[in-house]
Amino acid sequence: MSLYKESGVVLRSMRLGEADRIVTLLCAENGKVRAVAKGVRKTTSRFGGRLEPLSHVAVQCWRGRGDLDVVTQVEVVHAFRHVREDLDLIGPALAMLEAVDQIAQERDAAPQLFRMLLGALSALETSRSPLVGPSFFLKLLVLDGSAPVVEACAACARPAAELAPDGLVAFDLAEGGMLCRSCRRGVAVSPAAWRLLRRILGGDLAAVLSEEPDPATGEVAMLAAGAIEYHLDRRLQSLRVGQPRRTGGL
Repeated sequence: MSLYKESGVVLRSMRLGEADRIVTLLCAENGKVRAVAKGVRKTTSRFGGRLEPLSHVAVQCWRGRGDLDVVTQVEVVHAFRHVREDLDLIGPALAMLEAVDQIAQERDAAPQLFRMLLGALSALETSRSPLVGPSFFLKLLVLDGSAPVVEACAACARPAAELAPDGLVAFDLAEGGMLCRSCRRGVAVSPAAWRLLRRILGGDLAAVLSEEPDPATGEVAMLAAGAIEYHLDRRLQSLRVGQPRRTGGL
């Protein structure tokens, strides 16, 4: 066995026996780590509530021969308390954790993903923009090599500049992005939502998060949620119940 120290974000936690918990963390150097926190549910535990989902922690663990490491020390770097105590923020935050848990690989270094997640949680805490979560999903697809096509038709490959005045008018999950009027299927997309998608994926995210929501915000949120769920081949249970979803055809 070997001892190591890491910085990680707690993705989820589950009970083990009467007093222990299994925690899943995303770490910069070790990727996704599953570890046992022994006695953490006892009132006398020195870990207390330090290993709750969303917490950014500094941990020390023993790495054994099996799949589970053992947490020996933990200190909270940032609890994101404002996020966890706000009903408008906790849903998007947990959905981001859920998506990362599905994409991250155990024992596979993920420094960029780790930085992205910390940045998104910080942005959620400070900007309160409803596009933090959707933008994170889109950037996560980029990082995983499945970026939605937004600058050309995903079916016929004609560049958007050649499609004036209509441009790209629909989004299809199976095709992997925006479609022109000739190829259209899937979900109709307004010109404003298309422009917003291009800005998020084109490097203008900071400005987008500083702006007030408009009708295109809801469109992009639904497109991003649909795209990440399609990529993961599963529903994200943490997305708020009752959130409007568009699933029909044109």
